[in-house]
Amino acid sequence: MTATTSAQARTRLIDMLRERSVIRGDFVLASGKRSSYYIDARRTTMSGPGQALIGTLGLAVLRTCGWRPRAVGGLTLGADPVAYAIAHAASLAGDSLDAFTVRKETKTHGTGRRIEGCFDPGDAVVVIEDVITTGRSTLDAIGAARSGGGQVLGVLAVVDREEGGRREIEAAGFPVAVLVTVSDLGV
Repeated sequence: MTATTSAQARTRLIDMLRERSVIRGDFVLASGKRSSYYIDARRTTMSGPGQALIGTLGLAVLRTCGWRPRAVGGLTLGADPVAYAIAHAASLAGDSLDAFTVRKETKTHGTGRRIEGCFDPGDAVVVIEDVITTGRSTLDAIGAARSGGGQVLGVLAVVDREEGGRREIEAAGFPVAVLVTVSDLGV
């Protein structure tokens, strides 16, 4: 992807997020904080056009960062479509990259796994997040990946709300790359 193509795709993603995912109102976030807006990234990440943009842009960011993971994934439900889109884009580009899902809790039946999909101990992985706010859920996913034997290269998020989460993740020792910030969205 050329720089021009990447810039155009990012502009389209920003427009799509503004149109589909930014909702104004009075909301209580998972952190317990109140907000005058909510970013329901799933309205974009679960759409066909959003998947195409996010997959291509996410793969480009992985390459720019120099990250060569075997798999990408994060906490279900937000990370799932993003990870799948990036893995699909990698396949289309002839790269080998798989996806995994981190459950909120370890399964109490069947295999008893917390991490499902393509994840094995020793794998280099990038943790995916749809929206970073406090960083708490991202750090939870990092902890699960590391507990499962994964080597976390970094974190890739679709949106950073710029409320300190990125700083918390980086303070824990993990580099963070984002596709879009809340400032880009004009919120």
